[in-house]
Amino acid sequence: MTRKSRIKPIKPSTVAFIQEARRTPGYSLFDWVHGYIYGRWPYLYIGVGSKEHPLGRLLGPLVRWLGRLLPPSNDPNRVTFADTYHAKVVPLNAATQLVTVEEEISLENLEHIIPYRRARDIVLKNPDHIVALKCPCRAARSNPCQPLDVCLAIGEPFASFIIEHHPDRSRWITPDEAVDILRAEDERGHVHHAFFKDAMLGRFFAICNCCACCCGAMQAYQNGIPMLASSGYVASVGANLCRNCGLCVDSCQFGALSTGETIAVVDASACMGCGVCVARCARGAISLARDPSKGEPLEIRQLIASAVAQ
Repeated sequence: MTRKSRIKPIKPSTVAFIQEARRTPGYSLFDWVHGYIYGRWPYLYIGVGSKEHPLGRLLGPLVRWLGRLLPPSNDPNRVTFADTYHAKVVPLNAATQLVTVEEEISLENLEHIIPYRRARDIVLKNPDHIVALKCPCRAARSNPCQPLDVCLAIGEPFASFIIEHHPDRSRWITPDEAVDILRAEDERGHVHHAFFKDAMLGRFFAICNCCACCCGAMQAYQNGIPMLASSGYVASVGANLCRNCGLCVDSCQFGALSTGETIAVVDASACMGCGVCVARCARGAISLARDPSKGEPLEIRQLIASAVAQ
């Protein structure tokens, strides 16, 4: 066998990733290497970060050292880990909008919606290119929630990169199939997150549909790393309809609901406005109400309309 025959050609999706990186202002070679590693080996990357992978224990000291380089900080000029990798909680309707966009869009510097210093653009190229991937967070667990293929990579170059590098763990789906996955996960009581990462071209690239028992981002949030942004809504309980049955309390992934003396009580400071409790209440006693203190919602159709009007 000649040396030439042993050299594997670069996959088209990797070439597309490189080309898109070159067109992205401020995107460095280090960012690209980081993004390539993240997209190429997400199961190892997330397994190590969550300490579920055996290497997580071996690399723990290095991970902690890196974490100290980007610690949580009250200094507005200091970049933290959450600024580089974060998610916006989106209720079912908003998540559905993200997978049914019928046009390419470029919305940049959405700091009023994505309150982080980095990775807050929505640039969708080929928005109907959607891939369902086996969730790296769930796959890392010994007894994960099912099903696994509920992570959605949206648009290019991300969708093709995932399908070419993980053909056994991913599949092409249509926007309608993506909506079906979102609705099924919503019925299971799982939370939708729109994910952003600086190494993934500094923009939105995927929707995660997960739970507090499996999701690394939700567990990091519970441990004080502010990498989740509220949907911009908070749950509101109708006193005339609530029977204080406790179903919403059991379903809340953020521990924001409790049974009161007569009706369910919402801890507004803990509520992320995911809407899981709304679907759980058969009496329709819970709704989502806008809360300006929680930031602006990520509702892509309204954002597109606002951009056109300007």
